[in-house]
Amino acid sequence: MSAALSDSLLHRLTWDDLDLAYLRRLVEMARDEDLAGLGLRRKPARPGDQSTGSLATAPRLARADLAARSDLTVCGLPLLSLILSVYAGGAEVQLRTRDGATLARGDILATLTGDPRTLLAAERVALNFIQRLSGIATLTRRYVQALGDGRTRLLDTRKTTPGYRMLEKYAVACGGGWNHRLGLFDRVMLKDNHLALLGSTDDLAAAVAKARQHAPTLPVEVEVDRLDQIPPVLKAGADVILLDNFPPARITEALALINGRALTEASGGITLETLPGFAGLGLDFVSTGALVHQSVWVDVGLDWLS
Repeated sequence: MSAALSDSLLHRLTWDDLDLAYLRRLVEMARDEDLAGLGLRRKPARPGDQSTGSLATAPRLARADLAARSDLTVCGLPLLSLILSVYAGGAEVQLRTRDGATLARGDILATLTGDPRTLLAAERVALNFIQRLSGIATLTRRYVQALGDGRTRLLDTRKTTPGYRMLEKYAVACGGGWNHRLGLFDRVMLKDNHLALLGSTDDLAAAVAKARQHAPTLPVEVEVDRLDQIPPVLKAGADVILLDNFPPARITEALALINGRALTEASGGITLETLPGFAGLGLDFVSTGALVHQSVWVDVGLDWLS
């Protein structure tokens, strides 16, 4: 299978790939949850930041650092200027590092400057985004390190938070992983439930042919969970064979059967502890949803300077 096809299946989202208008809507929704009870049928009688408002402080200029409270891989920094802008308080941000950088406890991510009332109102929304996305990037970095520097690439999945998929996949990319499918639109992937509709693997050749006719520019991937499914999948001409819940020993058998006639991906039940066992087998890809759904928010705090 050609290296060109393998490269065409790999994505690493960059910040420039993301729709800023959509991200702004997400930030505005997060702001309005905090200030105006967005999502509640009955809205608050007095919207706004009642905590800071109760202090009745005069406008002045304040500075605060976003600081790492633990070692982490940072993600989401470009969101900070967008977040501050939706609070309309004239606050500014100076980035002190970049997305994808590995920081130690005490390192500074960014310095925020502006009216403290604006900074206090925006603080939790900013931290929610940064802590969540940096948690994904940090865990992804650990998985990448566990997989090692061989030929096998680490992929994410579509198991993402609804509405936050592209941000979470961007976080995976910042951690050194690769993005599998961005959505149902960019690959034909025939999984077990699709194959159940066929009733027999004998129909795979026809299914793959129909897929190629329907979407001739897209790669076709077929999921298998038994060795005997591999020959008809190869005969059907699939570009990628997904080996679902295959242990390493059975993957070795599967790779011998495939013999380079299709790209290979292992998925299902892969953890940080088991991942090293999949390195060096000769797989093209290993995918896991754990990069997102098993990630834990990292600790980032706002430290006031003046």
